[in-house]
Amino acid sequence: MSVLMEFAIFPTDKGESVSKYLSKVIKMIDDSAIKYQLTPMGTIIETQTLQEALKVIDNSYKILKPYSNRVYATVKFDIRKNRTDAINSKIKSIKSKL
Repeated sequence: MSVLMEFAIFPTDKGESVSKYLSKVIKMIDDSAIKYQLTPMGTIIETQTLQEALKVIDNSYKILKPYSNRVYATVKFDIRKNRTDAINSKIKSIKSKL
């Protein structure tokens, strides 16, 4: 199974630039060996189960919680049975049609 999750999570009370805090979240993802793609508007990860993806959100919140009184998050899922490496294959499919 492939669970693609695109999410953005950030403290709302730290001014215009929050990269100092978000880098801590990305480090956690990087250290976990989960496939991910950083984008200017969020991060896309791929896990094998929904529980693994939800754990990333929970861990991200736990990282930001000590620094902020308010944390904002958006999340989108694409859950597909019988698929792996969707984080790469979806892009390859579109590029092959260009």
